[in-house]
Amino acid sequence: MKKIIYRKLAQDYTSFFLLILFTISVIIWVLQAVNYLDFVTEDGHGFLVYFNYTLLSFPKILSKIFPFAVFLAFTYIILKYENKNELVIFWNFGVKKIDFINFFIKLSFGFVLISILLNALITPYMQDKARSFIRSSDLDFFESILKPKKFINIIENLTIYFEERDENGKFKNIFLDDKSNQSSQITFAKKGIIEIRGNKKILVLEEGETINEVKGRISKFKFSKTNFNISKFSTKTTLTKKIQETSTKDLIKCVIIFHKPPDKINFSKIILDRNCGADNLENIHQELYSRLIKPMYITFLMAISLLLILKSKNNHLFNSIKIKVYLLGFLSIVFLELSPKLINTNLIHNLFFIILPILFILTIYVYFLKFLKTN
Repeated sequence: MKKIIYRKLAQDYTSFFLLILFTISVIIWVLQAVNYLDFVTEDGHGFLVYFNYTLLSFPKILSKIFPFAVFLAFTYIILKYENKNELVIFWNFGVKKIDFINFFIKLSFGFVLISILLNALITPYMQDKARSFIRSSDLDFFESILKPKKFINIIENLTIYFEERDENGKFKNIFLDDKSNQSSQITFAKKGIIEIRGNKKILVLEEGETINEVKGRISKFKFSKTNFNISKFSTKTTLTKKIQETSTKDLIKCVIIFHKPPDKINFSKIILDRNCGADNLENIHQELYSRLIKPMYITFLMAISLLLILKSKNNHLFNSIKIKVYLLGFLSIVFLELSPKLINTNLIHNLFFIILPILFILTIYVYFLKFLKTN
């Protein structure tokens, strides 16, 4: 009988947890996707790049919402059972409150593992995959970002200006400032049009002049027609891999390398990644904490929800307990989100924050034992 009760509770909780998790995540994902339209409207990337990038950002949203969904769903289910007098039935059937608490604390370990898997493996991989679409994309919508009588400089090392564009797509009175070859090349042309040749975008210029400046020397030549290769340029969108996109395995390797004595550091083994550096060690510690330690607070959040079973709804203190549980839960979530900022490069200092969730869990569990023994 007890197994049936626990199974039913676990199923109800998991179903409602998934509903909350995906509903809130989808809402945030849609709002975020609107902001990502800048990739098309301003940075010139294609809609396929935009779609892949926004889709692969979904696991990151899930990982952020996960602790909040755990607390909100479990609190709701307990209150639902209490309001329907179902918890009273459980106690009358011989279900002990401490056994009830133990079951759900054990269940929370499964949610902790899922959260670690999501934070440490799935999200960084998906984030890196999303960034790879931008790295490998060309400026599919280059023409759409060009506006008359405006200096367009969203392309790396290139500034473009033109006065007007006719119905045939021809530009008039074009100005180009190219700084891609560690020198300055300024080109003026009366006419121009973009053509696709093979896999390249070529700006065909007519009736113009190019001025080159190399090491203080200036040269210029006139042309009746010339080609300007646009495909060699890339957007200013950040293309380098961020810490959030680096695998957990590589971050751990980097930490191990830099925490060895200076005379024993083998710099040849350092990951060829600009994120792995002594000046970036604090950020790496914070990222590892977020991926591996923060999920442990899920057990603490579930234990906070379990405070609701200590009093029945008929007790005059029940409403006060509900308010305190919600307040403590939301304060814990706020602390959870801010806690990575407390991590630095000092291992002993960080050790305290690593064991802090365990101390919180033990404290609230001891409170359960004392309360139930007293009552």
